[in-house]
Amino acid sequence: MMKPARTGLKVRGLIARIDMNHLALIEKTQALIAAGDIVGAEYALTELADSQGDGALMEVLAQLPPKDVLAVIREYDNSKSSIVSLALTPEQFARAVVIEKQYRDLTRTHLRGMMNAVIFREDGNPLEFLTAMGDLDGGSEALADYFEEKWARIEAFARTGTFDAADEGGDLIDEDDLRANAWARPRIDQDEVADQDWMQLAWLLRYECPDLFIEMLLVLRAKARAFDLGLDSEDMPEDDGKVETRDTDLGKATPAALESDEESAI
Repeated sequence: MMKPARTGLKVRGLIARIDMNHLALIEKTQALIAAGDIVGAEYALTELADSQGDGALMEVLAQLPPKDVLAVIREYDNSKSSIVSLALTPEQFARAVVIEKQYRDLTRTHLRGMMNAVIFREDGNPLEFLTAMGDLDGGSEALADYFEEKWARIEAFARTGTFDAADEGGDLIDEDDLRANAWARPRIDQDEVADQDWMQLAWLLRYECPDLFIEMLLVLRAKARAFDLGLDSEDMPEDDGKVETRDTDLGKATPAALESDEESAI
């Protein structure tokens, strides 16, 4: 009768050791990120997946603050798949993306790279990631940042249903017309723009998540008006919550703005 009890104690002891091992890895990963060694942090997480499986990695990622998850996944590399990006849930990814704006990445290169890599990953459902972003404050702003350089073509797509450059010069349609046209039949099939980049993302937003597409477009228009008034990012005061990425690119550092309060933007 005592044997099952001893077996239970052994199982609980094993679970405790696993939890302690995970806690130690979390502390190691956070220390590496704080020291600016993003590559080392990703390597530590990859080693965990190799030795204990994807489930262990997902458990650790669930306990990491969004700022630390973001620090790792924004250092994407198109030449290889990141096991960290493959293991993220849509909710974890969304919580990380909405605080990416705190990096002053004026080119949006990192944002577009990590969004394409995660949203269009092989085993993923892009709509789940977009829905998770839409459910968070800041999700539409992150999408507007993603499309910032393509504003005119996104407007053409909203107005005509195509991305043709010749259609870029028309007047903007108002919000009521945007909503009236929300469920219009697509003029182009998704297969025609299945580039796992901004065109496919725009198509999915307009025809699968129309409310989020409209919300994103209104934010994008506000950004365009601010730019026309000379209120671009470089003219913002230094305490706007953003930081320069000179030392945060290429796996060198994590901005202090994210370290101070990782949950403030969630």
